Order: sequence, then C-alpha cells, then structure tokens
Amino acid sequence: MNEPRPPFPPFDVESAIIKCQAAEDAWNTRDPHRVSLAYTEDSVWRNRDQFVTGRAEIVEFLTAKWERELDYVLRKSLWGFRENRMAVRFQYEWHDAAGQWYRSYGNELWEFDEFGLMRRREASINDTLITEADRRYFGPRPDDERGAGHDIPLQ
Repeated sequence: MNEPRPPFPPFDVESAIIKCQAAEDAWNTRDPHRVSLAYTEDSVWRNRDQFVTGRAEIVEFLTAKWERELDYVLRKSLWGFRENRMAVRFQYEWHDAAGQWYRSYGNELWEFDEFGLMRRREASINDTLITEADRRYFGPRPDDERGAGHDIPLQ
C-alpha cells in the first residue's frame, strides 16, 4: 500500500528540512517495517556496494543492518534540493557485537514521487573507528536541535 507521505514535491526549504528530519526520525526507530513505508513499493537503492529493490528487500536489508550495527543512532542534514530531489549528508554511530564503536559518514541522493514516497536512494558511506568516549550522539535528536541551523559537524 502506498500511503502518501507529506510534504510533497516540489520542495521548498521548509518542506525539504521537514522531509529530511522525518527520515532521520524514522531510521532512529530501527523499525525496518516502519521505515520501508516511506519508500515506493518498487523503490531502488544503492547502499555502499549493495543494490536493493522494493520494500521486501528494504526490510530484509534494514533488519540485517540493525542486527549488525548495534545501538545505531543517526543524524541527517539537508545539503540541497531541487523539485523532487534532495541531497543529504549524514552521520551515524553504532557498535559491533565485540563492542567496537564506529562513526559512519555519508551522502545520499533522494528522488521522490508525487505522493512524497522515495523511489530512489543512493548512499555512499565510509566508516571510521571511534572510542566510546568519542561518541557524540546518544539518542534521537532533541527538540532544541531540530530545524534550520542545526547542521552536523564535518568531523
């Protein structure tokens, strides 16, 4: 089922920021089924070196991701937008089963349909080892860090 997901394209600054924050909030639930509903039923992804097509594969991919990337917490930042497309920077932190922490840096390109569902997602991601003391994200973004002016640091 394709439930519309406002805001809808064409995006302006305010609606693009809202859409970006909604994606961050959804991914921070770590609920693959909930996250998949923001994508078209035939959505196509490139995530690092993996290619995913459709909601069932999205759920399978995210389930495996969050079984491997423990205590995952994400921040997204709007980089730019045009009509039905967005460029987003992101960082997330997580640890593996052995307790090693990582910060993953990346860029995404998004394309939406007229109902506000993402039909294409391309993600390039690099992982950096960090110590637990180097962590900067400890849960979903608090209300006072939402909206314009709350970019994520480069390093």
